[in-house]
Amino acid sequence: MAPSPQHPPPASGGRLLVLYASQTGHAEEAAGRVGREAERGGCPAVHVLSTDSLDPSSLPGERFVVFVVSTAGQGDPPDSMKGFWRYLLKKNLDARWLQGLRYAVFGLGDSGYRQTYNVAAMKLRKRLSQLGAKSIIGIGLGDEQASSGYEKALGPWLLSLWKSLNRTNPSLLPRIPDIINPNLNNLGDAKVEVIYYSSDDTPQDSTVSDSKKSIGRARSMHPALKFHNDGEPQYMLKMVTNERLTKKDSERDVRHFELEDPSSAVRYQVGDALEILPSQNPSAVNAFIKRCNLDPDCYITIQAKGGDEVSKGSPVNGLMDCIKLKTFVALTMDVASASPGRYFYEIMSYFATVQHEKERLHCFATTEDEKERLQKKKLQKERLEEFASPEGRDILYQYNHKEGRTVLEVLEDFPWVHMPFEWLVQLTPPLKKRAFSISSSPLAHPNQIHLTVSVVSWLATPFRRKYGLCSTWLAGLNPNEETRVPCWIHRGSLPPPDSSTPLVLIGPGTGCAPFRAFVEERAAQRARQPTAQILFFFGCRNEDDDFLHRDFWSHHAQDNRVLSPKEGGGFFAAFSRDQPEKVYVQHKIREQSARVLNMLCSGAAVYVAGSSTKMPADVRAALEEVVRKKGGDAGWLRKLERAGKYNTETWS
Repeated sequence: MAPSPQHPPPASGGRLLVLYASQTGHAEEAAGRVGREAERGGCPAVHVLSTDSLDPSSLPGERFVVFVVSTAGQGDPPDSMKGFWRYLLKKNLDARWLQGLRYAVFGLGDSGYRQTYNVAAMKLRKRLSQLGAKSIIGIGLGDEQASSGYEKALGPWLLSLWKSLNRTNPSLLPRIPDIINPNLNNLGDAKVEVIYYSSDDTPQDSTVSDSKKSIGRARSMHPALKFHNDGEPQYMLKMVTNERLTKKDSERDVRHFELEDPSSAVRYQVGDALEILPSQNPSAVNAFIKRCNLDPDCYITIQAKGGDEVSKGSPVNGLMDCIKLKTFVALTMDVASASPGRYFYEIMSYFATVQHEKERLHCFATTEDEKERLQKKKLQKERLEEFASPEGRDILYQYNHKEGRTVLEVLEDFPWVHMPFEWLVQLTPPLKKRAFSISSSPLAHPNQIHLTVSVVSWLATPFRRKYGLCSTWLAGLNPNEETRVPCWIHRGSLPPPDSSTPLVLIGPGTGCAPFRAFVEERAAQRARQPTAQILFFFGCRNEDDDFLHRDFWSHHAQDNRVLSPKEGGGFFAAFSRDQPEKVYVQHKIREQSARVLNMLCSGAAVYVAGSSTKMPADVRAALEEVVRKKGGDAGWLRKLERAGKYNTETWS
């Protein structure tokens, strides 16, 4: 269970609170940089928290807050900010509620999506001002499309922030020159310490080897997961069906997965998402451990510096709660799919310099091989120094982000640099759960969950193909084997509709996943009682290549079933590449405008799911056009939204 929001220690004029709302981890990384620079400048107290880790009612007690906010979907706040944002929108909060607060907002967005570029950050800034807070400096706008990503705007914005704070509150940052001209030779300690136990000292009972307990224990120890730990998996499901839905020679690989708990029912509802903790390739984990000179079989616990346990809600009790190092790495540290942050390179640069200087002073190269080895180390040190410098920002962005370097690949590119495990725990991106829309109904499959998943792969460069960790792992599971999938049920953004509500569903590509569940649910309900009709608009590239769940839709569109025209329903497919002019779901909506309008006039709810690029905006424009043709206006859709009857679930 996720921890309840926290009240930080009582505010004082000497504390800076940094709040981040992250969807993919970039805002969290940027917030970490804000916190580090504030500490480097001598700020007496710095707290960096996710917005879902803070009780928003404590905000009026703060004096200085920096918000770092990304934008998700169609201009929405990230999932971790939704509860916080709902609280700020309460009508009983007046224009004096935050009158003692000074704030700054930095947004992370993508200017490729012009209509939603940094919308969440802009909305937050406007609302904070409405509630009486005063801005320290203007909003900062990070752009994924910039030559060095959001870092291009973050550096100058932070410099302005520190200078402004120093002018008005010099005691908050007494060492501001250390921010402007940082001395990386003064590193300080990692924020965590690792306590090691001999394998001879550790308990060998079943609790150590139990996979559910190991997952809960490991993830409760990891510093980056301490406020987002859901404990042990709710279910350990078995893959019973792994079926490819697209043609074998299609460039897209989309799968139908069926996961099952053989012994009991799985509690969920349509519209929910299944969160899965993927398994990393054991060879990658072994390579990381070997590269870092670690003992895979020793047992460890992780504590915050100073002795307080990092674990939240699951205290570390020495030997009884220790875990094997290899297990900890495999379950918490994303070593082979995520790219490290900029700070990773700063710390690598520090250790490269220390190790090079030590060897240079104490080792006399007498052979050509030794001279060549020292020269290679020197070049690696200089390259890391360039990566860590402001001038090397663009080069690092290309190497790390654009080319998709993983932690393991970076360490292998710099084989002579060795970082202590404490720093690796702190700096390696945490292994995150992946969420997938559930595409089955519990009424039809009480002990199963079905998923419709695109197996992700892309060309990072012409010579580097990258693969999605979770989808690739799932696609490789054999239903004849006993591998279990760690799962949590997560409330989705599509509320389950009442059986008496007509539905207009729009789900191209894998956006059809939740609507397969809606249709299956309504078919099960119809066996017991009358139900309202459904119009479903599906889209894909080619009818022959990637018509997902073709037989399922065909079955439910026949006779008197839920998608049958005889029952007032309908199924409409747009195959965008099967004719000279591209045809998308919005074109099919316009073709069926009379039926769509009739459904809307009958009280239908509209649900849209799929890619967050142009599709949701194009679908909305088509629906607005349908309404306007019959004398309505765009306000109709806004009324539907306010009534909870226009819902979207999108992903990038």
